[in-house]
Amino acid sequence: MLESLSGHGGLVLLRDSVEWEGRSLLKALIRQAALRGEQIQVLGCEVSEEEFREGFDPATNSQLVYHDLFQDPLNWSNTGEALPGGALGVLRAMRRRAGPGPVTIALDSLSWLLLHLPCTALCQALHALSRQDSHRDDSSPVEHVCVLGLLHEELHGRGPLEALSSLAQTEVTLSGTGGQASAHILYRRPQHRLTHKVDPTTHLTFNLHLSEKEKEVKDSLTLPFQFSSEKQQALLCRGLGQPTSRIFYEPDAYDDLDQEDPDDDLDI
Repeated sequence: MLESLSGHGGLVLLRDSVEWEGRSLLKALIRQAALRGEQIQVLGCEVSEEEFREGFDPATNSQLVYHDLFQDPLNWSNTGEALPGGALGVLRAMRRRAGPGPVTIALDSLSWLLLHLPCTALCQALHALSRQDSHRDDSSPVEHVCVLGLLHEELHGRGPLEALSSLAQTEVTLSGTGGQASAHILYRRPQHRLTHKVDPTTHLTFNLHLSEKEKEVKDSLTLPFQFSSEKQQALLCRGLGQPTSRIFYEPDAYDDLDQEDPDDDLDI
């Protein structure tokens, strides 16, 4: 199971809870990546570097490149050892620091990052970090990238959880009954972009195009609302013998017709 989780690449969400912790699974996946000879970068936010490295053999520890945000994330001690750009700057730089070959990036944890960064900024950084077609500074593509993100789902609302879930290639939800732990794994197929254009009129049952003869007939047709020069001359220049327009009015029984001037009493 461990091989298949990290073998798909992309973002892998490890969703744990208070009852069923997921850091042990995260460290197990890191061990598997070390056995495969992959580069491993860890962003530590919740525990110290010593605690996180505990339990790894010397060979695995030697392969870890650890970025420590736990000890002094905001450089309050003014030691000058804080990571440039903070958590977001580290996320953006981790991919550029990777050498050739497959890379595993472990985030311990996404919950800490989500509580200290805007959700949109974090999602954009994760999307850029887990893209399989991105390049390093030397413009050479990274062969394979797997981002392992530990997420304490009880700490977040539905919106942030759904946003991170939409980015994940694989989701592992830890649970259990009666003291027996279990893991529900959800894989998503990668979406492939179309590399060729599709004509939407290919399979229509009617013709949308005109032949040359039909185009000539269409262009020569005079529409009823169009005024040609002949029609304009006929309306503007009537002959002397032609009758002009007349108005016919037939009064009804209720019309009050007064032949006298209605305003004759006004001194105008």
